[in-house]
Order: sequence, then structure tokens, then C-alpha cells
Amino acid sequence: MDRTRQLWIWLLSLLAVSFAVLLLVGRDISIQAPPLPAKVVTANGETVFTRAEMQRGRQVWQSMGGMQLGSIWGHGGYVAPDWSADWLHRESLALLDLWAQRDLGGAFESLNEEHKALLQRRLQTEMRRNTFEASTDTITISNDRAVAIERVAKHYVNLFGNDPATAELRENYAMKNDTVPDAGHRAAMTSFFWWTAWAATTERQGRTTTYTNNWPSEPLVGNRPPSSTFIWSAFSVTFLLAGIALLGWHHAVTHGRREKEHDLPAKDPLREIAVTPSMRATAKYFWVVLALFLAQIMLGAMTAHYQVEGQLVYGYEAAEILPYSITRTWHTQLAVLWIATAWLGTGLYIAPAISGHEPRFQALGANILWACLLIIVVGSFAGQWLAVMQKLGLERNFWFGHQGWEYVDMGRFWQWFLFIGLMLWLVLVGRALWPALKEKSESRHITMLFFLSAVAIGLFYGAGLFWREHTALSMIEYWRWWVVHLWVEGFFEVFATAVIAFLFTRLGLIPTPTATVAVLFATIIFMAGGVLGTLHHLYFAGTSIAVLALGASFSALEVVPLAYIGFEAYEHWKLSSATPWMQRYKWPVMFFLAVSFWNLVGAGLFGFLINPPLSLYYMQGLNLTPLHGHTALFGVYGMLGVGLVLFCLRGMLPNLIWNEGVLKTSFWCFNIGLALMALLTLLPLGTLQLTAAIDKGYWYARSAEFMQQPVVDLLVWLRVPGDIVFSAGAVALAWFVASLWLRPRSDDSEAQIAQ
Repeated sequence: MDRTRQLWIWLLSLLAVSFAVLLLVGRDISIQAPPLPAKVVTANGETVFTRAEMQRGRQVWQSMGGMQLGSIWGHGGYVAPDWSADWLHRESLALLDLWAQRDLGGAFESLNEEHKALLQRRLQTEMRRNTFEASTDTITISNDRAVAIERVAKHYVNLFGNDPATAELRENYAMKNDTVPDAGHRAAMTSFFWWTAWAATTERQGRTTTYTNNWPSEPLVGNRPPSSTFIWSAFSVTFLLAGIALLGWHHAVTHGRREKEHDLPAKDPLREIAVTPSMRATAKYFWVVLALFLAQIMLGAMTAHYQVEGQLVYGYEAAEILPYSITRTWHTQLAVLWIATAWLGTGLYIAPAISGHEPRFQALGANILWACLLIIVVGSFAGQWLAVMQKLGLERNFWFGHQGWEYVDMGRFWQWFLFIGLMLWLVLVGRALWPALKEKSESRHITMLFFLSAVAIGLFYGAGLFWREHTALSMIEYWRWWVVHLWVEGFFEVFATAVIAFLFTRLGLIPTPTATVAVLFATIIFMAGGVLGTLHHLYFAGTSIAVLALGASFSALEVVPLAYIGFEAYEHWKLSSATPWMQRYKWPVMFFLAVSFWNLVGAGLFGFLINPPLSLYYMQGLNLTPLHGHTALFGVYGMLGVGLVLFCLRGMLPNLIWNEGVLKTSFWCFNIGLALMALLTLLPLGTLQLTAAIDKGYWYARSAEFMQQPVVDLLVWLRVPGDIVFSAGAVALAWFVASLWLRPRSDDSEAQIAQ
């Protein structure tokens, strides 16, 4: 059995086992999810909340932006509080004050330490005891707790309305006035907030940890990291070191093996590829990429500025037209959409280039798919705006408005539309690749991996269709991370690896057998941790300790291949100067080098910073999370998308002279701007929040009291230089691409410039 076949067997076996375990864990999550009772009653039998009210409250929360305005269980935006932690702290204080006033004749804060300690122990007993009765599907609470709930609910009813008493807090949270105009809807939403806090402080039956594994940190109720977070954090570091050692051993053993001499081509082989009509049609995809990218940057700057001025943007009352929750929604959605569009366009361009086959009506299919993409973007964004402005109605919100789940916010109708579009893309790529898939050539393995990754890209977005409007929150989080982690961070990575391997082999720089083994091995290493590493997002989402253990172990393995990313970067650097004509591809290769750097820093260092359970217990939802998110999402997948686009443009317009100075400006502005953004704002602000969360509790690190300090304002303003530099890079890239059509310069007078 040859080595290539062995690697295929290993890869397919690994994927089969990994997904079997992931599906079994999903079944466990569905069983272990916190119960949503038919009703919540007092000891006197009075009904406090009903299931219908809590479900309707979640619908209201989703329609106003959901995770884009504050967060639930740590997942979501960073300016407004985490509503679960905020409610938990407010309810605890309300109950302590109620007891202190009634039983000890003074406010809780005025009591001596002994009395405070006594009341706090009483509070922990009250809040942590599980009173859910499965037989009656009911949660029973004390009469005192019902009074405390009523007091806290009034605060939220006022906050999400237009009460002058909470106007300053709305401004601090970047909330528009009358975020939820309907008073009945506001009241229903408080029941949902209460339930998320109840799950975060109520111990599972027969356990000493809550449904969210004691998250968030809250000293008043005794929420502190359970022993499992310490144990599995230690094991995750051990697994990381062991994985790096094994990969180092493998590299040492295989690196010295002699390979056959490889003659480099005297001229650029890609110039000989005939550009077909469907390949030319992908140009419009790359124009859309730039438009979406520029829009995302503009909305990102606007979203960041809301953190300073609350409801204003440079003095203008923008919140009444484009509130924070909608600008953040569009900013996060566009990040995925423009990167995905870049890779979809690359797939449509590369498939005929690999096979040399242009199927009938292929260009028409590419054009129809492009039109569908525009309809999806415009339609879904319009629905989200109508939802956030509370003009759509709860009955239509799930299908056409704002689902409220970060990165998968678009309504279900638009999700289905996009999924069907991806199926069309898969058909177009597959039919163009079919002749190459049937050939028994050296490159068939890379072609097969390219096609399988395209299949996975098409199918795995469908995970976002597996939940319904009232599916348990824990199960929605499970499927949501299939989309965000497996679809974006997983199979797009494999797709890009296969594309890059094809490009370098087609350029004649790497022998095809060598590239095949390298790509298969890299995919195995990445997917070994990547599939089950999805679970590290679910430590505190109403899941069991098994999820925490598996997530900690395998997410550590995700970092293993990144420890040797320098070897990949060095190989790419060598290839960039292997022959004189490779100067034509200098900047695409430079973007691939940037991918290697940010893979190590953003995905590796900043990713592992927050991945171990003990770290994430305190860091989830703090600014150390977007530190990893920004540097990994753009630094890796964004840079990769730009590099692939440039490769396609070089092949599409082979005879044009490139403006190297503009590309150089774009490249360095992107990297310097991203570094400034990370080092001047996200890292120091996240570190300050981490200290606050450890010292005083998670609620404080996300509170207006903490976030409105002068030092926080300064750190947010320090993001401006990085944003300006980064934006200059985007403008330079847009100008470079536009100039290829508007001001083309040919190095061959007989060249036919594509229009």
C-alpha cells in the first residue's frame, strides 16, 4: 500500500470517528440541557412565569438583535452587559437587601461582615438549590425570591423602553431609546433573562455545579471555577506539548528524506491556461468581495465608535437609524460573507483551470449564482434592519428578520436561500472538475481533496438549519458552532490548502506526489483537533463535564500544527523566488506568508490563550475573545481570501502589469493596522477586564461602571490609528483591482485584455 493511500485511509477513518463522537456528544447535550419548565411558581402557588412567556421573551430578545446587543452565557457583543450575569447579580443584591431590610433593619451594604456572611450563605442555599420537578414540569421559588425578581424585572422594562431614569445606562450600553417599544414584549423578555440566570446558578440534580458549570464568576452565589476546569486545563497543556513533540519527531524523521530532482519551468505555466467564459465571469465575484469588505470596515469603525459615544457617531444621532445592534450584525455577517464569496469565486475559477473543461452553460450558472448572492445580502440585511427597528413583528422575525445568533443572524428563509445557492455552487464546481476526477493522473488526489472540501463547504452550512424557533438554547449553540467553527474554520481551511497546493504544482514549483502527501498529512493534523475542538465553544452553554473534557483535549491539538507554521512560511518564501517569473506572483505569496504569521499569532497564541477551560471561564465574552477573533478571522481567512483573489486575477488578466506599489501599501497597511488594533486596544482592554472578572466577578468586568472608566475610553480611542491604517489598506486593494479594468497596462501589445 503506497503512502498516499494510507493517508487517505487515516483521514477518512479520523473523520468518521470524530464526527461519530461529535454526534454522540450532541445527543448528550440535548439530554443534559437546562429544562425550560411549563411554569415557575412561588411557594404559595402563584405563577411567576410560564413557558410561553419565556419562549416569547426569547423571541423578543432575538428580534432586537439577540447576541449583537450584550450577550447570553458569554456569547455575543461586548459593550452592553452579559444579561445572564447582570440579572444574576441584580437579583442576588435585591434578595440580600430584602432580607437585610426586613430581618436586620438596614441595607445589606451597611451590615457588618458577620451579618453579610450569614446572609450570603443563605443566598447561596436559596439560589443554588434545584427546585425543578420533572413530574410537574415546574420550578418552585420562594416568595422572597419572587419579590426580588419583580424588582429586577422593572429595571429591564425601563431600560429597554424610554424611561429617563435609565437614559444614561442606555447610552453606556449603546442602546437606542425604545429598543423594545412594546411594554408587554419587554416584560416577556425579562422572563427569558431570568431563566438564563437561573440555569447559571442552579445546581444540576445530584451535582455541585450549575447547568453552566458554575459560569459566570459570581462571588455572591458561590459561582467559582469547578475542579474540572483546573484538571482539564492542565491536561490540555499536556496534550499540546505532547502533540508538538510528536509532530517535531515526525518532521525530524521525514525532513531529511531525499526527493527526486525537480526541474523548474522556464516560463509561467499558468499563462498557458485558457481562460474560459465562466472563469471570466468570476471577476464580478471579486468586485462584490471588495464592496462587501469596504462596507464591513465602515460598519466596524461605526460599531467601535458606539462604545465611546453610546448613541452618537461623531456627534450625529445615528442610533435611531442604524443602532449598534444592526451595525454589529452587519459587520459580523459581512466578515463571513466577503471571505466566503472570495473562496466561492476562487472555486468557480479554479475548477475549469484544473480540468481544462468548460461545461455547457457554466458561465450562465456562475452569473445566476452571483445574482442570488446579491439578493441574499440585500434581502437578509433589510429583514434584519426591520427586525431590530421592531417593524417586522415576532411572527415573521424567525423566517425573514433577525435570528439573534452571532454569525448566523439571517432569517431562516435567507438561510435556505443561501444553502440552495451553495448547492448550486457545488454542482457548478463538481461538473467542471468531473473530467479531472475521472483521470488517473498524479494530481487526482489533490483534485479529490479539493472536491471533497467543496462538498463539505456546501453541506455543512446546512447545520444552521437544524434548529427551530423554540429549540433548546444549548442545542442551538451546538449547531451554531458547527457552522462557525466547522464550516468557516474547518472545511474552508482544507479547501484553501488544496487550492494552494494545486497552484504551486500547476506552476511546476512542487512535484505533485510531494504536494499530495503534504496536503493530506496537513489535513489529517488539522482535522484531528479541529472536529472535536468545536466543543471548546460549549464549555458553559448548559452542557456536561464530558463536553468540557473533550473540548479542552482536542482544542489543544488544534494549536499543534501551528507550532510548526514557520516551516510552511519558509517553503512559501523559497517558492516566491524560485524562478524569475515567480515575481509575477510575489504579492499573492506574500499574503500567504501573512496567513502563516497570523495563523501562529491569532489562531495559535491568542486562540490558546482563551481555549483552556480555566482561561475561558474568566475570558469568555471579554475583549480577549475578539482579540483572537479579529486576528484569526481576518489575519488567517481574510488574508487567505485576498491571496486567492490575487492569484485568480493574475490568471484571468495574465498580460497586465501590476501596480506593485499599491499592493505593497495594501499588504503592509493590513498587517500593521491589524497589529495596532490588537496591541493598542483589544489586548490591554481584555487584560483589564480579566483582572476585574477575577477580583470582583464577571458582571463587574462587563458593567457600565467598569466600561465607562477613563482608561477604557482611552483604550477604545487608541483603536483609531489601527482602524485608519487598516482602512487605507482596503482602499488601496480596491483601487488596485479597479485599476486592472479602468487603467489596464499591458506588457504585451497583442494581448487581449478581458473586459
